[in-house]
Amino acid sequence: MRPCSRREAEIYIEGGFVSVDGVLTEEAGARVAPEQTVTIADDATLLEIVPVTLLLHKPAGAAQPQHLLRADTLTRTAPGQRFLKRHVVNLTEHLPLDPQASGMTVFTQDFRVNRKFSDDNVEQEIIVEVSGTIIENGLQQLNQINGKVSWQNETRMRWAVKGLKLGTIEKLCKEVGLKVVSMKRIRIGRIAMASLPAGEWRYLQEYEKF
Repeated sequence: MRPCSRREAEIYIEGGFVSVDGVLTEEAGARVAPEQTVTIADDATLLEIVPVTLLLHKPAGAAQPQHLLRADTLTRTAPGQRFLKRHVVNLTEHLPLDPQASGMTVFTQDFRVNRKFSDDNVEQEIIVEVSGTIIENGLQQLNQINGKVSWQNETRMRWAVKGLKLGTIEKLCKEVGLKVVSMKRIRIGRIAMASLPAGEWRYLQEYEKF
């Protein structure tokens, strides 16, 4: 139908330009019966698929959030690009959250984003609901971390921190007489989660930088 090498044919297929009987087929090597009709989109291009970065609003309790990265969970509340199955393979997760925590998580195929997170301590902003009574000078003790901890109201704290490890917030809160009730990460670097619904994800836009 179109002169191309085997690799070029795979690029057409993986790029979402090939349909069989009107159904998009993204698996190179998929079997096609003689009576079936194969079509190639008019705008098909051999440009390599650009690596993507995905931002997911992880719900509390989701132990394996990468399973939520599907076509049906791509948000409709923010601009994005056409979903391809190839966008959810070979992803690296950065700054993973504890299973009981919720909020924004980052998955990427982009080496530049991987380098940003490996070379730089990116700040996170986390809202922490707590119970209990903080000890005297407890807030000052919490502020010995690499960041800033402040009260938003009587039960809610804001943590803006770098280099945070899993379990650190619960440990530090316990040391000052507080118990963590819930945690929600609302920002990573310069990217805020904003109105992204829980359980949905979006593409990082070209103009957005951590």
